[in-house]
Amino acid sequence: MTEPLGEDLTRLAALHGVAVSFRPSPDRTVTASAAAVTRALAALGVDAGTPEATRAALADRERELAGRLLPPTVVRWSGGDGPDALADLPEGTRLLIETEQGETRASLGQLPPGVHTVTATAPDGRTARAHLVVAPPRLPTPAGRSYGILVQLYSLLSHRSWGMGDLGDLAELAGWAGRALGAGFVQVNPLHAAVPGAPTDPSPYRPSSRRFPDPVHLRIEDVPEFAYVTDPGRLRGLRERAARLRETVLGKGALIDRDAVWELKREALELIAAVPLGPGRRAAYCDFLAREGQSLEDHATWCALAEVHGSDWHRWPEGLRDPRSTETAHARLELMERVDLHSRLAWLTDTQLTAAQRTAREAGMPLGIVHDLAVGVHPGGADAWAQQDHLATGMSVGAPPDAFNARGQDWGLPPWRPDRLAESGYAPYRRLLRALFRYAGALRIDHVMGLFRLWWVPQGEPPTEGTYVRYDAEAMLALLVLEASRAGAVVIGEDLGTVEPGVREALRERGVLGTSVLWFERDWDGDGRPLAPDAWRADCLATATTHDLPSTAARLTGEHVELRDRLDLLNRPVEEERAEAAADTGEWLDLLSRLDLLQGTGGGADTSSEEAEIQAVHRFLLRTSARMIGVWLPDTVGDRRPQNLPGTWDQYPNWRLPIADAEGRPVTLEELAASPRLHALMEVLREEG
Repeated sequence: MTEPLGEDLTRLAALHGVAVSFRPSPDRTVTASAAAVTRALAALGVDAGTPEATRAALADRERELAGRLLPPTVVRWSGGDGPDALADLPEGTRLLIETEQGETRASLGQLPPGVHTVTATAPDGRTARAHLVVAPPRLPTPAGRSYGILVQLYSLLSHRSWGMGDLGDLAELAGWAGRALGAGFVQVNPLHAAVPGAPTDPSPYRPSSRRFPDPVHLRIEDVPEFAYVTDPGRLRGLRERAARLRETVLGKGALIDRDAVWELKREALELIAAVPLGPGRRAAYCDFLAREGQSLEDHATWCALAEVHGSDWHRWPEGLRDPRSTETAHARLELMERVDLHSRLAWLTDTQLTAAQRTAREAGMPLGIVHDLAVGVHPGGADAWAQQDHLATGMSVGAPPDAFNARGQDWGLPPWRPDRLAESGYAPYRRLLRALFRYAGALRIDHVMGLFRLWWVPQGEPPTEGTYVRYDAEAMLALLVLEASRAGAVVIGEDLGTVEPGVREALRERGVLGTSVLWFERDWDGDGRPLAPDAWRADCLATATTHDLPSTAARLTGEHVELRDRLDLLNRPVEEERAEAAADTGEWLDLLSRLDLLQGTGGGADTSSEEAEIQAVHRFLLRTSARMIGVWLPDTVGDRRPQNLPGTWDQYPNWRLPIADAEGRPVTLEELAASPRLHALMEVLREEG
């Protein structure tokens, strides 16, 4: 039985943005436990462990808010009214604004976009200093609609990659898809730096750092210094080993082995790093070091320390657990060569990512590469070490119980503290966005609802014992719109699943696109039938599937049910699951037939009914008004297997499968480019899109 919260605890929680209840559905309210609320407050530095402590904390918070002139961060949308926080200042308060551009002003009029500083001086002598975010009112709507390809980069092997897809393959895919297929974008999985160590967690959604990319994605031969390595024989031996590794995946059915790939690439990159940089390259590297500053130094230092002490900084010698300690400074000096190596790898990866985007745009893509921002970072990784002061200790991000997962979810990712973010003017968030937008034509934000609130799970407790903690969504959105508009980029929010009322509307108002997956688009407020194409929202990326869902071929044939049955993942008898899946698919096929989308399917007389149905699914997406249409690359060759099967750990090879055809045979990038099945599907989009 849930312990009653009490009035003081309820009021204290509200003042710190900690929810005491939530509504999983419009007709149901769930009350959070007192323990969950108390621990969430503790992670925010608020003691509510006893009734006396709660009363004292409440009095302190009310006194603080009553005497505060300004919150730490305020937002102004260009062309709109001034922030309420400034409008509510006592009459006669003087303002002094220092702009991001170095100007000093005494009023809010015509402020340029940016993150400025405002100082308010009240008539009674009180002063306050705050970050002032000035952002455009919304992102511009993408010019025209476009279609593109969705792919997990590691799964896209060519005859040149070293056992997993790399940035050379991404550039090749983008150049070919733009020129030969008329595609407007290529969307990839997060390419964030992974936590090293064998075995590496293969999930791209639990990275060591979201701030810096992973050098495992480098195309070794495209690094200019590759040609000048002084031991070419050793390099040749590494390439031969890489070719054997690639062949085990493509020809012998082996899984993608990220650790084995990195072992070879690390050795090759150490040889390459021994080659002196030319004057122009040295200047470019120095510019990168200066631009990235402390963030890069922290990341490279963590990487160097992890090589010595292991990849979980919580287990390092105590002095090294603090990135600003004297011990860490001494260790950085001792490991300077390794710190420089990891800094250079970050630069090389950034350079190849920029080149891939340039290739995409030169191929005629209006957007180019769509990058993916994971919702958080691994607790033992580089960002968690460097940003400890911004993270909630003892908490993990997850999701409450819902219709799809009665136990809730714990993703093992420490959340940002909203109070520390606001105090810093959202500095780590701004740096993260700015870095990603440098080489992204668009950015997909995983679990975009996290800009508004996140489900915090206390360490050691089940996900059911969590509670929601609210963020300043206006500030988070304003900074997102500011940085995206500066880069001329589009933003796509992954807003699947249970979404708090008002979130989609707020995102749409600011020009952030949503995500719509065909099988989930039903008239949930009416008869529950598949949603007709003219009822779909326009401001979205529409797809048939995602990396976490069955491929379209598997869903059409019901093979996704059989897979879950083989892995003992079903909560009901398999007959019931089969019947429900068949009924769901049947309703969609019936709608496709009534719309005459199964007729005149391209591909010739030999086109199978499965291919015809997959093409019809994409014809349907084109009938909607969605601004972006995404084609899951494995769907183009009839791949049956999901890249990730939620709810599994070692029962299924998540994140380690190459793209394969309907028979499970791995398909290379070169074979994809020549595939009649792929061209027949993409021709549907070219002709009707």
